[in-house]
Amino acid sequence: MGRHGPMPKAMTGISEPTPSPNANFTASDYARRAAARLLFAVLEENQSLEEAMSADKGFAKLETRDRAFARALVGATLRWLGAIDGVLANFMEKPLAPGAREARTLLRLGAGQIIGLGTPGHAAVHATVALAKSAPGGRPFAGLINAVLRKVATSGKALADAMPAGERLPRQIWTRWRATYGDATAVAIAQALSTPPPLDLTAKENPAEWAQKLGAVMLPNGSMRLDPAPADVLALEGWAEGAFWVQDAAASIPVKLLAPKASERVADLCAAPGGKSLQIAASGAKLVAIDASAERLDRLRENLARTGLPAEIITGDIERWTPPELFDAVLLDAPCTATGTVRRHPEVVWIRRPEDAGTMGNVQRRMLAAAAKLLRPGGRLVYAVCSLEPEEGPGVVASAAQHSLTPDPIRGDELPNLEHAITPEGFLRLLPSHWADKGGLDGFFVARFVKG
Repeated sequence: MGRHGPMPKAMTGISEPTPSPNANFTASDYARRAAARLLFAVLEENQSLEEAMSADKGFAKLETRDRAFARALVGATLRWLGAIDGVLANFMEKPLAPGAREARTLLRLGAGQIIGLGTPGHAAVHATVALAKSAPGGRPFAGLINAVLRKVATSGKALADAMPAGERLPRQIWTRWRATYGDATAVAIAQALSTPPPLDLTAKENPAEWAQKLGAVMLPNGSMRLDPAPADVLALEGWAEGAFWVQDAAASIPVKLLAPKASERVADLCAAPGGKSLQIAASGAKLVAIDASAERLDRLRENLARTGLPAEIITGDIERWTPPELFDAVLLDAPCTATGTVRRHPEVVWIRRPEDAGTMGNVQRRMLAAAAKLLRPGGRLVYAVCSLEPEEGPGVVASAAQHSLTPDPIRGDELPNLEHAITPEGFLRLLPSHWADKGGLDGFFVARFVKG
């Protein structure tokens, strides 16, 4: 059960109440309160969900099952947010005032339970109204929340299902994706975002054997997929022994295209939290993992220790770092807007600004130039971003020739069942709608080069 008794006040506008002696707060009550705080942090304070969960002490005190419920509730609300806001607007005479941030959060969360999670209407309404009455910012709106959510419980799900897929997304994102990929592909991407993603694992060795043990499906790229995702990956057989790590199938592909060899010296730039570093280390190559964030590198160290894989770890800025010798191969998985990961991080499209892709593209061009300087002549470089925005893909690698980098086109025989994702230029453009029959993929842009 979740922790009973008052939890520390959250950093957001929705705090944990102190229950009266006669109050009967259940584990799911505390999970819903945590979900409300997390949703508030994301939508009203522009935090990522991971940041919000790390900062919320009340969320951390929940039991594993209740944390999973809170996260699932927030995730469902964010996946359906565009439709939820449309449904709520349909049942309200006028929108809430901008300052009614807690009430807006609670309305969205209540509707998210009904529309996104399929919670019985009466249960979702009762729980959300109780939460409103116990939260200072929600109490004045408890009657409104009750009235609106009762209407959502009656017909909100049908209205949401009938909305075009694009209306589940922010308008500026939907407009960009239509312009970039065309209407049919943009619709397919939007539809792929409505379902919680499965869990993908990369095995250190013997993936087929581990897939059988775990009851996972082997994907064409060698990843193991569990669908639905388990509530607690740490409880899986083999986790504690370091037999595998969590990594979306798409995220494993850049290292496969780099093809590190045991005799090579390989750099993983922007390495943390380390899924790709683990792949390189497992190949037997001499890995140097570099990242500017010491905190994120601690997670890489933990993963290396758990899996028993070796690496040299360096905290530093790749634009200023000079290695003692050049590398045979370099992986640059550059920081980006991460819009390709929206299946797993549905808040991404709601916290990004229209200008972010161009800003990140400028950063990535500088990093590509720095990465090229670390590579020996004849060495290989793979550039990757988990973004769907053209400014962060083709817009960046167009500058590669300035750094003596020649494209090494990706071949269809390297990517079974993904040949269609290779562009005419020989780059790779993965979309969340790819492998829809298998549970989808994260979106990635990947390009490979050889240094002249």
